Parts: sequence; C-alpha cells; structure tokens
Amino acid sequence: MPDAGPLLAVKDFSSAPGGGVRGMVALNGAGNGTERTVVAGRTGWLELNGIFPDDAQRRALATEEAGGATAIWVAVDGEPAGIVSLRDTVKPGSAAAIAKLKELGIRPLLLTGDNAAVAAQVATAVGISPEDVFAGVLPEGKVDAVRMLQAQGSTVAMAGDGVNDAAALAQADLGIAMGSGTDVAIEASDLTVMGSDLGQLVQAIELSRKTLATIKTNLFWAFFYNAIGIPVAALGLLNPMIAGAAMAASSVLVVANSLRLRSFAK
Repeated sequence: MPDAGPLLAVKDFSSAPGGGVRGMVALNGAGNGTERTVVAGRTGWLELNGIFPDDAQRRALATEEAGGATAIWVAVDGEPAGIVSLRDTVKPGSAAAIAKLKELGIRPLLLTGDNAAVAAQVATAVGISPEDVFAGVLPEGKVDAVRMLQAQGSTVAMAGDGVNDAAALAQADLGIAMGSGTDVAIEASDLTVMGSDLGQLVQAIELSRKTLATIKTNLFWAFFYNAIGIPVAALGLLNPMIAGAAMAASSVLVVANSLRLRSFAK
C-alpha cells in the first residue's frame, strides 16, 4: 500500500460512544483556511449531524453488512463520501475458551454493537448459541441487558475492553477488563486480565474457584482441629508443650494447603 503521507491535523474533535466521531480536518496544515468537516459513524450519528444518505447509498451499506462486515459512513462537508468496511477476526483459542466456560457451568452471551450478520458469524465461530447473541447494542443497551439478566436472578460477569463497555462493566456483578483495552474500561472493572486472550479469563475464573475452595478447606480443618484439641486440653490430657506444638502444626497444615495454589496452571 503506498504511503499516504502524514496524518492531517484535526481540531474540534468530538465522539459519541456507540455513535461515531466528527472533527475539522485541515487539508494542507492548520491555519490556512482550508478545512473540511468530517463525520464518521453509524447512520443515526450521521442523521444527528444533519446528514441523510440517499436510498442507493443505504443499499450499498446494507450490502456490505450482509457480507459480514461492520460498515460505517464517512461524510465530508455534510455529504456522504464513502463507506469503511471492517471485519472481525476471531482470535485463536476463543472457541476453546468459550467451550471451557460452558464446562465450568457458565452461560456465555455476546453483546456487540456490530450488526446481526457479523454477530452471527462470530457467535457460530466461537460456539455461542444464537439465542444468546445481542447485536446492534449501544452502550446503554449493554447496561440494560446486564440489568435484565440480574433481574432474572443471574449473577453476571461482563468482560470488555472498550469505551462502549465501561457502563456495562460497572453495572455487572463482576466487571472484567481485558488488559489490552481502554483506560476507561479498566477503571470501571473489578478485575483486569493482563492480555487479550479469553483463555486468560478462563484461568482467572478457575484460579478464583480453586482459591475459594482452599479457603473453605482451611477453615474446615482449623475448626476440626480446635474442636478436638480444645476439649482435650481443657480436660488436662495435654501438657502445654504438646498443646503448643499441636497449635503450630495446625498452622503449618493450613499454610501447606494454601501453597498448593502455587502449582496452578503449571
């Protein structure tokens, strides 16, 4: 691809999560009076900015979307100038991660701002059921979806990496930000996974469950140990030295059991 030259200067930039962006682009450098207003985003965003594509242009966009692309408008000085088509690439290991989540008893759902055709392709590739796919969802729609699941009695974990996910991450019972995501998403989450691999998310869930199981085991043995040791000591059947050694041994047992977590994922 030939070098298109340096990026043009932009001023008065603004963006709307789930909508699009707009700004003033200086064609030959700032301050020379040659500026164009550029608007890019969804159809609703263009219309909000007073730009209305004609029927032929809308059909062109629909054709791109039907082919599995996420298509966005680009308008210059109030007129549609082109369509940018974006295609999602499913990361290696995503299907295996979804399958593992199902094995753990977790129901995976897909909330996306992409159109239905794109969402269906991705869901099929990774193994998510069609009824668990929510396409064309704006940021507030993702929040509504999380609230709906919570109202049904579900405990909801939300994983995301973009500005559009931040509100839903904050609403979820557990917000999980992928480490490659935006600062806004990371700040809104409860847990940050350092990377973009869904397999790391599965590992985090498995580790948390194993940690909780270890805590419960430690509490059980500590209670069991004291339930036997205290009555025996109270009856005078243990001298202080043996009682002290037994108490130290109980602490060693708990620590040793906890150290087993070090072998996780090795």
